[in-house]
Amino acid sequence: MTALNLVDTDPAELTVDAVVVGVYAHDGGDTKLLLASGAESVAAAFSDRPGGGLAETLRTLGATGAVGEVTKVAAFGAVTAPLVVAVGLGPEPAGAAPAAETLRRAAGAATRALAGSASVALVLPLSDRDTPTDDELTAGVRAVAEGAVLGAYRFAGYKTKGTRPDPVRKVVLHVPDAAARPAKAAVKRSGTVTAAVTRTRDWINTAPNDLRPPQFAEQAAEAARAAQLDVSVLDEKALAKQGYGGILAVGLGSAAAPRMVRIAYEPAGATRRVALVGKGITFDTGGVSIKPAQGMWEMKSDMSGAAAVVSTMIAIAALKPKVAVVAYAPMAENMASGSAYRPGDVVTMYNGHKVEVLNTDAEGRMILGDAIARACEDEPDYLFEVSTLTGGQVIALGKRIAGVMGTPELCDRVRDAGDRAGEPAWPMPLPEDVRKGMDSEVADISQVNAGMDRAGHMLQGGVFLSEFVAEGVQWAHIDIAGPSYHSGEAFGYWAKGGTGVPVRTLISLLEEIAEER
Repeated sequence: MTALNLVDTDPAELTVDAVVVGVYAHDGGDTKLLLASGAESVAAAFSDRPGGGLAETLRTLGATGAVGEVTKVAAFGAVTAPLVVAVGLGPEPAGAAPAAETLRRAAGAATRALAGSASVALVLPLSDRDTPTDDELTAGVRAVAEGAVLGAYRFAGYKTKGTRPDPVRKVVLHVPDAAARPAKAAVKRSGTVTAAVTRTRDWINTAPNDLRPPQFAEQAAEAARAAQLDVSVLDEKALAKQGYGGILAVGLGSAAAPRMVRIAYEPAGATRRVALVGKGITFDTGGVSIKPAQGMWEMKSDMSGAAAVVSTMIAIAALKPKVAVVAYAPMAENMASGSAYRPGDVVTMYNGHKVEVLNTDAEGRMILGDAIARACEDEPDYLFEVSTLTGGQVIALGKRIAGVMGTPELCDRVRDAGDRAGEPAWPMPLPEDVRKGMDSEVADISQVNAGMDRAGHMLQGGVFLSEFVAEGVQWAHIDIAGPSYHSGEAFGYWAKGGTGVPVRTLISLLEEIAEER
C-alpha cells in the first residue's frame, strides 16, 4: 500500500518525482486560474519563465481548475522535482478552505494520474488560515491523505501479460508544521483507515472462485487474529447445531458450505456496546429464481458488507477506541442446483421465526436475519448492518448514495457521518403497509411483499430485517448495493471495482460512540 509521510520543506526543493499543487477556477471577466495557498514558492520558481508564469502556462495547456482535473508541466529545473502537477479544486470558496470531499477527490485524481511514480508531494490548502486550529488541520490532513492513498489504489489482479504502471509508492503531505501533534496523529489514523478500505476493496475485487465461503472465512479470521482480536468461525455443522436456518438454507445449493465469522473487540472500561453485521454472499446467481446473465459477474461483490465490517474491526483494533464492538459476518454462496432451496420453502430462522420463501434471490435478508438475531443476544446499544441488499436501492438513490433504514435518530447519525466521510447515505422509511403485505398464510412472515412485486423493494428488505432486531436496540440497516461497486471509469479516489464503502463511515461512528458518556 502507498506509504504516507509529512514534510514541511519548501515544496520547490522537495526531492520527489512530482509536486502537486492546487488551482482554483476563477471567473474574472475571462476565465483565469488561481494557484491555491501553499504553491507560492513553486509559482515563484516559474515567474521568470517565458509565457508569464505557472498559472499562465497551465491555462495555455487547457487547465480550467475543475475539481479533479489534472494538468502536468515539465519543470526543466525550475524546481527540484522534474514534474509539477496542478489539480483542480473548483471555484475558490469565499473565506474558507476547500471542502474535505473536494480535497479527497483532488488528491485521489492526482495520485491516480501519477501511477508509476516512486514519490509524490501534495501541496494542497488544508485551511484558509495561515495558522489553522487543530481541528482544521486534522480535517485537512485526513482528507488529503485518504484521497491520495485511495486514489493510488490498484488491485493486483490476475494479469499474466502486458504491463501497467505500479501505484505511487510514497506520498508526502506538505504541512507548514509537520511536527505538530494533530498533523502526525491525523496522518497515522489515515494510514489505518485507508488500509482497511484497501483490504475491503481487495476482497471485493477477488475472483469468486478464489473467495468462496470457507476461503473468505479463513482469510477474515486470519486477518482478525493477526490484529489480536477474538475470533470464532462456525462451519456448517455448528450452524446446524445452533439453529442458523437462514444461512444454511441459502448455502444448500453450493458445494462450498456456508460459514459465520464472529470477531470481538472488547476493551476494558468501555461503556457502550456496538454490533456490526455484514452480508457475505460470495457469489449470487439468484438461486432457483435465477438472475439475468447480463452483468451477473458483478455479483462477486455481494459480500461487500462482510468485507467492510471485518476490515472495520481490524482498523478499530489499531485505533483502540473505548467501545466494545462485536462483528458478525454470515457467508454463503447462492447457487442454483438440485439441492438449492426453493420458492415455497419454509425456513426456521435462528430466533425461531418461520419464513416463507417466495424468491430465492432475496437471499441476503435470510442470512442477515440469523446474524442480526444472534448479534442482539450480546445486548448491544447500537447495531449497524451493512449489505448489498436490493436493486431497489440503486433505482431509488443511484450508484453513489446508500439507503439507511432503522431507528430514525441512528439513521440521521449515519447520514451525518457519511457526509463527513464522503460516503453519502439517505434515510428511508419503513412503512406499515409494506410489512402488512409480508404476512404469510403458512408462516410468520414471507420473505418479500408479493403484492408490491418490485415496488418499494429497498423498503421491503429493511422491513424484513426489522423483524430480527431485539426490542430496545437502536439499529441502522445500510443498503450499499449501488455505492459498494463502481463499474464505470475511475474518478477522484474511486477506482473501477470495489469502493470500500462504508468503512470510513463505520469507523467514524464507532469513534463517536466511544466518546459518549
